[in-house]
Amino acid sequence: MEVGVIVLQGEPVPRSVDLPGRVVASGTAEIRPQVNGIVRKIAFQEGGDVAAGDILYEIDDRKFKAAFAAASAVLKKGEAATTGAQATFDRTETLAATNAVSAQTLDDARSTLLQAEAEEEAARADLETARINLDNTVIRAPIGGVIGVSRVSVGALVTENQTDAMATIRQIDPVHVDLVDSSANLLRIRDEVAAGLGRQADAPASVSLRLENGRKYDQKGTLAQADQVVSLTTGTFTMRATFDNPDRVLIPGMYVRATVELGSLPTAFLVPQRAVSRNAAGDATVYVVSDDGKAELRNIVTNGALGNDWIVTGGVENGERLIVDGFQMISDGAEINPVEAVLNEDGVVEQELEQADSVTPGALQ
Repeated sequence: MEVGVIVLQGEPVPRSVDLPGRVVASGTAEIRPQVNGIVRKIAFQEGGDVAAGDILYEIDDRKFKAAFAAASAVLKKGEAATTGAQATFDRTETLAATNAVSAQTLDDARSTLLQAEAEEEAARADLETARINLDNTVIRAPIGGVIGVSRVSVGALVTENQTDAMATIRQIDPVHVDLVDSSANLLRIRDEVAAGLGRQADAPASVSLRLENGRKYDQKGTLAQADQVVSLTTGTFTMRATFDNPDRVLIPGMYVRATVELGSLPTAFLVPQRAVSRNAAGDATVYVVSDDGKAELRNIVTNGALGNDWIVTGGVENGERLIVDGFQMISDGAEINPVEAVLNEDGVVEQELEQADSVTPGALQ
């Protein structure tokens, strides 16, 4: 019977790996109050952009202003006490030089001065604390990004370092995508790079995305880092890619499929998937035309897929004729009549083959 064949030619083949991933913000800040008080004003638009330093909330500051004023007065009192103690010490020191006062009196004056200076420093620290608390009544954005929904309203009581965040800011341009792969695949990729089959170790890997609706994301990212720890429970490791996100198509938490481009295999064969089957052991097999014109069953080594083709790195050679149609009705060593086949873009044989009398019409494509 006739079988459709194509001639195999080795060629450089792009090498990539498909991985699942989740979009995560490149930066996240949860807004929490640093002082106790009543929320007096919310100064941002929920879901809008904020810049670092923008005012987000204002807390009632009346008691903090009073505390600042009291601390300022205590500091002034301490400064006056220090000035008086300094003057007393200077006079006592002058008199002590002429033995007009005892050494004990000079020591007491020195001790009083040091105590006054210490109290002044303590008062200055209290004033700084009061100033910080007063400043903290105005809550500002620590980073720029997109701010979410406010979890408090005007009039709500908030407490210092409370558990629940008042709002969350996320930086989503650029954005990260965390990719998960098995440790076995990590070892295989490293072996390929070491053997010169993939990209060079110092070349950045390019990453492309496909969204949940099947649409391809129009920005390409780069592989930023890989977690150097394999999970003890799942046996996987995490890689992180970074993407520009100017139109905010990528949203934190979104599921995506990523293609990490590792480079290219110097020599490999693109074998149509329709020509590959599996034996009982699970090995990939194909039929080729032997030197004596018979069908020969051959085990092959695959290394991923490209479109409708398997990437084959072993088991076949340049110039061999691969059977892509009619192999369903033959066995190893069968007499065949090889006819050059024409495949379309989808890997489907376009022409029809003459079939043996024992074959049911329509069994072949």
